[in-house]
Amino acid sequence: MSASQQEIDRLIEQFDPESTFRRLAGMAALFVTVVTVGLSAWHYYTAGFGLENEIAHRAIHLSVVLGLCFLVFPRQKRMGGHWEWTVSIGLVAFYLMMGFGLLDALSDPVPMGAKVTFIAVLLSVAGLSLPFKAYDGSHTRIPLRDWIFAALASGFSLYLLVFFNEIFIQRPGEHTPIDLMVGVIAIAMVIEATRRTMGIFLPLLAIGTVLYGLFGPYLPGGLAHRGYSVSRVVAHLYKGTEGIYGIPVGVVATFVFHFVLFGIMAQLTGLGQLFVNLATIAAGRFSGGPAKVSVVSSGLFGMISGSPIANTVTTGVMTIPLMKKVGFAPRFAGAVEASASCGGQITPPIMGAAAFIMAETLGIPYNQLILVAIVPAALHYFAILYMVHLEAKRLKLTGMDPSEIPSLGLVLRSSWHLFIPLVVMVTLLLMQYTPFLAAFWGITLTVACSWIPKLLGPYGKRMAGMTVGPRALVQGFEMGAKAALAIGAACACVGFVLGITTLTGMGFKFSAWILDLSGIVAQGVVALDSFQLLDLKQVTILFGLLFTAGACIIMGSGVPTTPTYIILAAIVAPALEQLGVPQLATHFFVFYFGVLADVTPPVALAAFAAAGIARSEPMRTGMTAFRLSMGKALVPFAFVYTPSLLLINFSWSAFIVAIISITVAIIGLGAAYTGYLARPIGKPVFVLFNVFSLSLIFANPVMSAIGVPVVLALVAWHMRPLPDAPQPG
Repeated sequence: MSASQQEIDRLIEQFDPESTFRRLAGMAALFVTVVTVGLSAWHYYTAGFGLENEIAHRAIHLSVVLGLCFLVFPRQKRMGGHWEWTVSIGLVAFYLMMGFGLLDALSDPVPMGAKVTFIAVLLSVAGLSLPFKAYDGSHTRIPLRDWIFAALASGFSLYLLVFFNEIFIQRPGEHTPIDLMVGVIAIAMVIEATRRTMGIFLPLLAIGTVLYGLFGPYLPGGLAHRGYSVSRVVAHLYKGTEGIYGIPVGVVATFVFHFVLFGIMAQLTGLGQLFVNLATIAAGRFSGGPAKVSVVSSGLFGMISGSPIANTVTTGVMTIPLMKKVGFAPRFAGAVEASASCGGQITPPIMGAAAFIMAETLGIPYNQLILVAIVPAALHYFAILYMVHLEAKRLKLTGMDPSEIPSLGLVLRSSWHLFIPLVVMVTLLLMQYTPFLAAFWGITLTVACSWIPKLLGPYGKRMAGMTVGPRALVQGFEMGAKAALAIGAACACVGFVLGITTLTGMGFKFSAWILDLSGIVAQGVVALDSFQLLDLKQVTILFGLLFTAGACIIMGSGVPTTPTYIILAAIVAPALEQLGVPQLATHFFVFYFGVLADVTPPVALAAFAAAGIARSEPMRTGMTAFRLSMGKALVPFAFVYTPSLLLINFSWSAFIVAIISITVAIIGLGAAYTGYLARPIGKPVFVLFNVFSLSLIFANPVMSAIGVPVVLALVAWHMRPLPDAPQPG
């Protein structure tokens, strides 16, 4: 392994809890390799030759994924010892409350042997979940505790598979005491697996929603509801399709896993390096070239990688040192890479896992979602490129040396075969084939096309890329399975939130509060409008969007993008829909701001990973990345007020006006937050840029007619050449 690859792996493990894998050896390593490769092979087979029935497919997927979570991920201390123990004792209390509460609530007689076994397993789970160092083992071996947890985590899904006919066909809707006991163990194991892979915030949120479902009658005011028994909650979360085995797990098992596997295989063949070369050719010669290469390469790499941290580190180890070399400050170099890399989750054709869940939730074909995402992604990268350009001009930086820029002809001649899988996969998606079939052919062609240089004999010696032979195939399948484990556990845990939301109507209550608060604030603002330019409904929507964006950023500080989207789309998005915002626009808004949370302090993981490469202060890097995101933060507001940007009720006139308005707004905000055009910008002009740029998001003809000329006039004024200073005597 090269030094650069070691650095990539170290940084990904340090800043991305989803990628902190054990480094196993011996029989344990062999066992994990066999299981992970088998999991990937099974998904590859089902993608090409057909899926199992819905519940069975999800159960098979989750039985392997959750078991592997305990074998692959070590238990890590993410908090101080005191808080680690406090949280662990709280989890133990929750498990025991659910277990003994279930036994107390059961009306059917329970065989003594089953009751004793259940209590023994429950107490074992409770005891083993405590952070005793003796349980931990090391990063190179699997302790006994994790073998037990792996067996239990796999067992509750296997129970459904083994007794599938009896549970779902012979007695649908009936729940035996054994079913419910296994359900309690399932809840505990999902929480522990998510805690292991994602940290404690998401499990605590899930537990909070479960407690909300149980103790509804005792809550104050509008929070109160009728309340549900332990047995009802357990049955709903374990045996239904709105809990653990809900849409999020279904999407991961049928779509996300396959595209993660394709991305890993494509990276093995050298497609990522090809993207960096093409970005260097396209942007390297311009002012501040390495920073623009970073933005373009992150966009291209984001097409096959839905992970912002992996994107940041993989391209950042090449681009950040170059940015520092030409004169960018370390924190700015790291911020550019982090901000650009976050766009990978919104960049077609392979977006983040949340995009697949959005398509399934809304019933929109994924190929249609690809088309919808093109304009927002383009505006995202335009905003970053523009601010990078202004910073480069401010620092008077030049482009890269011509000797550092590869030849386009040479790159295409040596790497043309690497494009074939991506082109075929995108073509199949646009032809409305299923996403998993497109991924199947993408993976197949990635392996097949990697052999083209060898098949060409002497003519292929100068071609780039790695051949995917048996060893590389095993490596790719193992890496692909590991990369999908954390999102699988998180989606199972998010099922608790979705299940309780549907059971209690919690989402409608939160939506009503947002509507009421937005309406009250909007009425106060409109009352201050002496010129009557503001429309009450539009201002109400604005504050609803602001509250939603704030919720996304706050939740995104502790929860990854996909769970953030799933939770807030279920709880907050209905409020915007009641205000008349199209459903697709509301979901895209939540998705977009969930992505921005990766560069929003205090927990900006993508920015912190970039800071590790740039050797800069993490919080300052995060704040700079957030500043670089100010221009693109307008984009979600724009497509709410002008749905034509998302091809909703499309008209060319509305689309063109919206593109002009949002582009001018990005130019104005970019100049304001860079503080420079052809010369430094003073505070009065900073205020004017903000006011008139922000006015352009409303799609209001009067505001646009005023705002666009004013912003452009301010830009022209600051770009004008100054007269030469008089020469002395």
